[in-house]
Amino acid sequence: MTGRLNSAQPYALGLFRIVIGLLFACHGAASLFGVLGGSTGGGTVDAGTWPSWYAAVIQLVGGGLVLLGLGTRAAALISSGSMAYAYFKVHQPESLWPLQNGGEASAVFCWTMLLLVFTGSGAFGLDRLFAGRGEQSAKAQPERATVAA
Repeated sequence: MTGRLNSAQPYALGLFRIVIGLLFACHGAASLFGVLGGSTGGGTVDAGTWPSWYAAVIQLVGGGLVLLGLGTRAAALISSGSMAYAYFKVHQPESLWPLQNGGEASAVFCWTMLLLVFTGSGAFGLDRLFAGRGEQSAKAQPERATVAA
């Protein structure tokens, strides 16, 4: 049973990345464009306002990149940091626990994005497609022996 689960791991991770990326991008789209119920209060955030507009841009772009599996580790690292900032600057001053301060989404997105930093894109990601092309071109070039001094 463990062998089967281990062999399915890249596919489960790829599906996990797609769902997390989509949900994260939806938060950004809601804040920037007012879709899906809009930002808190039903509208959009004003362009250039700190930190909400910048967080929404990170959510939309970072979520889209994670969804596609393109630059997954870098996008997830920036997204995770953004959510850590959101939690500690916006939610945590209200009270200690995420359940009390409304910061559950920030905390969960922070940790899921951090997980993707370490695991990579898994299956179905464009990262793997481009990595495969790089490996093929590297194999086509003759190998060079290193010389130690």
